[in-house]
Amino acid sequence: MRDTVDWHIQGGRILTEQGFETADLSISGGMLSELRAADASIIDADGLLVLPGIVDIHGDGFERQIMPRPGVRFDTALALRDTDRQLVANGVTTAFHGVTVSWEPGLRSLDAAKQLISAVCDLRDTLGCDTRLHLRWESFALDQMAQVARWLSLSPRPIIAVNDHTTGSVLNGTIARKIGQMAERSGLSREQYMTLLGQIWSRRAEVEIAIGRLAATARANGNVLLAHDEASPEVRTYFRALGAKASEFPLTLETAKAARQVGEDVILGAPNVVRGGSHNGALNATEAVRAGLCTVLTSDYHYPSPLHAAFRLSSPGAGDFPSIWNLVSANPARVAGLDDRGSLVAGHRADLILVDAGDPEHPRVVATMVHGQIVYCSGLSRTDRRSAQPLPLDKVS
Repeated sequence: MRDTVDWHIQGGRILTEQGFETADLSISGGMLSELRAADASIIDADGLLVLPGIVDIHGDGFERQIMPRPGVRFDTALALRDTDRQLVANGVTTAFHGVTVSWEPGLRSLDAAKQLISAVCDLRDTLGCDTRLHLRWESFALDQMAQVARWLSLSPRPIIAVNDHTTGSVLNGTIARKIGQMAERSGLSREQYMTLLGQIWSRRAEVEIAIGRLAATARANGNVLLAHDEASPEVRTYFRALGAKASEFPLTLETAKAARQVGEDVILGAPNVVRGGSHNGALNATEAVRAGLCTVLTSDYHYPSPLHAAFRLSSPGAGDFPSIWNLVSANPARVAGLDDRGSLVAGHRADLILVDAGDPEHPRVVATMVHGQIVYCSGLSRTDRRSAQPLPLDKVS
């Protein structure tokens, strides 16, 4: 059972809308508070940055824990627990696991999604990170749509994104060169995969109707609806009319501009920033951020990247650091409809991280707190409220 003590963080540099302020931060009942509890345990954060926890609304790095090599599969619960450790060690306090539901067999099949979603529901209360679902429905997965629609009623409500990696594969677009990788992931030979792809493509006339139906279900359930890989401003207009509130990984600069011109969020991958560009020739996320065309950065496939992307884009001493950190915290929280996190203000959940930025190119998460519970720590001490003696935080249970 976890320690449920109240906390008082002192001496740290706390991130505010104006910048960093050396001040104390009190936590009571898992929430940030203006008042210090009389019996609060003290955390000495001298020399550390105190930042809102990272909210990751699109991450499928867990797939590598399930299938680290093509055809090599591990237990789903084991993979989720290992993923949870990676998340909190990298400062992620809320994570939406991007569960792809495709027409493909294998890792992204309906059966695989069922296993993963069942495991998330069973384990969620035991995980350190606030772990949620981001259902990525492939629009050609017509026979799987009914189950996806039922999952939209899960609590907490999943994010639902419409994906189309099929058209690009068939028409030799940006996805076509991944056919070999996609076949391996599916457990099929390239020839078998291409045969199945042809069968799926023959049903393309049904896709638009299916998208409309699923979008209507999402609106009725109150799910956040996103559109993935939008190829043009016209496609953005189409999905906007269906209720998709943000453009996720738009394929062109014009599409990102079309979203931002009407105040919509644009979501890109933090690994794009850390690596210095997209690995598949898509938009350069750093340039998009600088141009005001990206409002949210996600882990995509690499959990350390949101933290490191923020420090690549700015530095704690720079005036734009608060707005840059919003890309991985307040902004994704807003997109996800979570108004109780993303900034360090009284009344919000105590979802925060303590970061050693002595080496700004390699910032290190020293401790992670989720809803007032310390779920990760490395080399930090607290003062116990009963004995007034320092205790290692990694002994908290």
